[in-house]
Amino acid sequence: MEAGECPNGHLSYPPHPRCPECGEPQSESVDLTDGTATVVTWTTSYATPPGVREPNTMAIVAFDDHDVRALGQATTDDIEVGDTVRPVYVNEVREPGAGIREPDSQEWDGYRFEPVK
Repeated sequence: MEAGECPNGHLSYPPHPRCPECGEPQSESVDLTDGTATVVTWTTSYATPPGVREPNTMAIVAFDDHDVRALGQATTDDIEVGDTVRPVYVNEVREPGAGIREPDSQEWDGYRFEPVK
C-alpha cells in the first residue's frame, strides 16, 4: 500500500502521475503498510457489486504518521469513528469470476483495514 509523493512533500493515495495539490510529478512513494490510521468515517453497503462481499463495510482513514487519507474495506463490521486500524493484505478483495470483465485483466489483491486491539 503505497502513497505517491511529489517534490513538495504532498502525499496522495492512490498515487497519481501529478500531485493533486500542486501539479508537480509524483516521482517518489511512501510505504503505508506498516503504519496505523484513525477511522474518520465509515459506511456499510448492503447492495454490493458482483463478487463483493455483502455486507461490505468501508472506511475512510487518516494515517497517523503521514498526511494522507485512504478509502478501503474494513475487515469487520464492528468499526467506529476514532478507531485505530492498520492495513492488512488480502489476496482477493472481490471474487475474480463474478464481474463482467475478463478475470485475467484485473488485479484482485489489495488491502483492508483491521482494528488494532
